[in-house]
Amino acid sequence: MAEVSAHAAHHAPPPGFIRKNVFSVDHKVIGKQYYGLGLLAVIMGMVLSWLMRIHLVWPNVAIPGLGALSPNGAPGGLITPEYYLQLMTMHGTLMVFFVLTNVPFAGFGNFFLPIQIGAEDMAFPRFNMMSFWVTFVGFCVLVAAFFVGDGPPLSGWTAYAPLSALPGAGPGQVMGQTLWACSIAIFCIGQLLGSLNFITTTLDLRAKGMTLMRMPISTWAWFITSCIGLLAFAVLLPACVLLILDRVAGTSFFVPSNLVVSDQLITQHSGGSPLLWQHLFWFFGHPEVYIAILPAAGIVSHILITSYRRSLLSHKVVIYCMMAIGFLSYMVWGHHMFISGMNPFSALVFSFPTLVITIPATILTLIWIGSLYGSNLQITSASLFALGFISMFVTGGISGFFLAQPSIDVYLHGTYFVVGHFHMVMGVAAIFGMFAGTYFWAPKMFGRMMNETLGKIHFWGTFVGTYCIFMPFHYLGLVGNVRRYSAFVDDYLAPLMPVHKFITIAALFTGAVQLIFLYNLIYSRFKGEAAPDNPWKATSLEWTVTSPPPWNNFGGKHPVVYHDPYQYGIESSSGDFVMQDSPERIQTVRDDKKLP
Repeated sequence: MAEVSAHAAHHAPPPGFIRKNVFSVDHKVIGKQYYGLGLLAVIMGMVLSWLMRIHLVWPNVAIPGLGALSPNGAPGGLITPEYYLQLMTMHGTLMVFFVLTNVPFAGFGNFFLPIQIGAEDMAFPRFNMMSFWVTFVGFCVLVAAFFVGDGPPLSGWTAYAPLSALPGAGPGQVMGQTLWACSIAIFCIGQLLGSLNFITTTLDLRAKGMTLMRMPISTWAWFITSCIGLLAFAVLLPACVLLILDRVAGTSFFVPSNLVVSDQLITQHSGGSPLLWQHLFWFFGHPEVYIAILPAAGIVSHILITSYRRSLLSHKVVIYCMMAIGFLSYMVWGHHMFISGMNPFSALVFSFPTLVITIPATILTLIWIGSLYGSNLQITSASLFALGFISMFVTGGISGFFLAQPSIDVYLHGTYFVVGHFHMVMGVAAIFGMFAGTYFWAPKMFGRMMNETLGKIHFWGTFVGTYCIFMPFHYLGLVGNVRRYSAFVDDYLAPLMPVHKFITIAALFTGAVQLIFLYNLIYSRFKGEAAPDNPWKATSLEWTVTSPPPWNNFGGKHPVVYHDPYQYGIESSSGDFVMQDSPERIQTVRDDKKLP
């Protein structure tokens, strides 16, 4: 069944420019489209973070052009406290949904999953095209919130009710909040279409000999993430629909009785529960952390094995750990709600699996680091960012131990400590995975090599810069610096301003370093050195096709898989590796640097 499906031609070659490059059903073009959308979103999100940091440190500085974008929120270019929260909402939403979800999962996954399992395309090419364009519409709806009368919402990227459920509860809470809810609902539809496609493709379109355990770790990561997303986005979608109904249809799913807003009693709503929104949102929200992290972890594992020139201590244990993380991710959502009024017993119940989920994550880290011993590490831009991912993942994960304890979280939850934690473990770590994947797979995606010297400069500038930004956040949280404040004028916060200035300068520097990456990516795309088919001497199936691959991936041939995905440290006609589709018999090298 799988063999027959894999050999079927799903569509003909694209007939023209529009069908080839815009409304394409080719999974590789769709992967590039997701990557481009994520690149646009991350630039916007970074600029918004700059605006917030500049306002925190220099609150009286007028920002040119901002007054034209929002005359009410930033009159004369001066950001008001309400507009600061609006910028924060849009920054978080863009980064979490349209960057951290799009690029490592939908971008790289769309391009490489079918090739890595030996398929010609996704199982449902037209659904695949639809998933991107639905996501793009969701992005446009979100950005439109900047241009409506009251501007974007100020309820944060979590959109806690009842603030988000009451029209007119604050600036941005009329049309802007409705557009936010519509955008996320549309985004969920696109992700559900993509998840179904990924799961079906992985299960039904594998090449002959490609058993599940012969799939690369990156493919496993995309598959597990698809399973997580299928349930997570199926919960957030109806939650957004209910939120929209509260806002436009007068329902009361999330608005309680006898609510007073601005000294006015709200009488048209009754009987709802703000905690219901938090439960629904975080039942999606914590799996979303791993929707961002697991694809990056799979990409990093795939790159590290190639760079180590040997298999990990056990790539099967890595797969089992990712499965365990995916399963446990649905049992820990309540740790986001320790201060929300839950039963104290519930806090204990959620604290225990929060600590348990660190076990498979720790095993993953130990395997990555332990496999370095005795390896022949190849220092490239991709391997540096992969190792940087481990550093960020560990640093952010350690601070999670503090927040897993309800008694400690009560003190730290509303502070910059939490901001530092989730930026390190979810944001920066996943972005390092994206950079690693870009430097590793750009030759295959575009047929051009990226400049390694610029790549290494980009790594060190980004690595040092991100630590300078987010490590001080933990200190700020420990001394009580409350997050979401637009100005620090209280006596106990005034001595912290030098720390904030340091963070802001680091943020501006780190953002400027990303211009090196943009230049490298764009210049190499058109002027870079032509890439060979297998520049890294890797073993998986994507390196058996031309760079870039033809429209049907394998040129009408049907690959047959003979080996596990990572056959390094062996004697072969190719050197120290054997490709997955090579019928060559494997003979392991036995010396003091290789495991028997």
